[in-house]
Amino acid sequence: MSAIDLQGLTKFYGPTPILHGIDLAIEEGEFVVFVGPSGCGKSTLLKLIAGLEPATGGLIRIGGQVVNEVPPGKRDLAMVFQNYALYPHMTVRDNLGFGLRMSNLPPAEIAARITDTARILRLDALLDRYPRALSGGQRQRVAIGRAIARRPKVLLFDEPLSNLDAELRGQTRLEIAKLHKTLGATIIYVTHDQVEAMTLADRIVLLNNGRVEQVGTPLDLYHRPANLFVARFIGSPGINLIAASGTTLGVRPEHLRLGAKGTGRLQAEVYVVEHLGDVAIAHLVATGGLRLAAKVEATRAVAAGEHYGLDWDASQALSFNEEGRRVDRTALPELA
Repeated sequence: MSAIDLQGLTKFYGPTPILHGIDLAIEEGEFVVFVGPSGCGKSTLLKLIAGLEPATGGLIRIGGQVVNEVPPGKRDLAMVFQNYALYPHMTVRDNLGFGLRMSNLPPAEIAARITDTARILRLDALLDRYPRALSGGQRQRVAIGRAIARRPKVLLFDEPLSNLDAELRGQTRLEIAKLHKTLGATIIYVTHDQVEAMTLADRIVLLNNGRVEQVGTPLDLYHRPANLFVARFIGSPGINLIAASGTTLGVRPEHLRLGAKGTGRLQAEVYVVEHLGDVAIAHLVATGGLRLAAKVEATRAVAAGEHYGLDWDASQALSFNEEGRRVDRTALPELA
């Protein structure tokens, strides 16, 4: 039995369609990430699962039970928002225990759960502090702790790291990954950040304009994208797209090789080099104005204004038909 099962789920705001017939099964213990561009419907889909918005059509099952008409508080879910939503007049201890007190649990059980949650999230030394005395990362850990203390069937995260700086995002991302391993909880996580999606997810659900473009493991979406939208969205720098006879070739930057001028399939000039420490990204412009990116070893001397011949291994190139769908092929087509 799936932890969450969505069948034909739709959402309209007036005459405007937001979600178009979403079908998705999320297994118990899975970490599933909803990702996609702004306005794709990922947060709306999460709100429908949580019961914060009513579905226009379709079914939502949690633990095998249809919950379309069940209020949020009765769905046995807990949600973590991007703005923390802590009570400023309560200590960390009281914030962690608030939902438990509302559930009328015995005081001893509440105290035990607070202690256990604080240990898991390394909040032990912060229990008597108020939110104003916490850093952004600490506040987010408290918000997560308040959710897991309830021991719900499913944890829902709505872009929980978007208000943190880059260093804290990295640290808290690791905390969430570790939390999933520790608890074995079912987690649904919404983000617009593909790095979060790739590093956290057991499976990614990539949405676009209210439709699911592809569901799969992070490596499935990276190496076997269903279409051009998925290929473009996943990966940084983005995939190189090159016109060929009757198809479009997709070559990841790490597969684009820089050779001597006059060799290879394409000729290009470097116009910018980004040095990232472990690698460098060479941005190139090829004949006809085609812009490409190649990952090169950081120790390799590549500079703006230099000319190279470009090549790639045929086995590493993806092929997309005129409708933008990835297709299997037996031979590398001629470049257009």
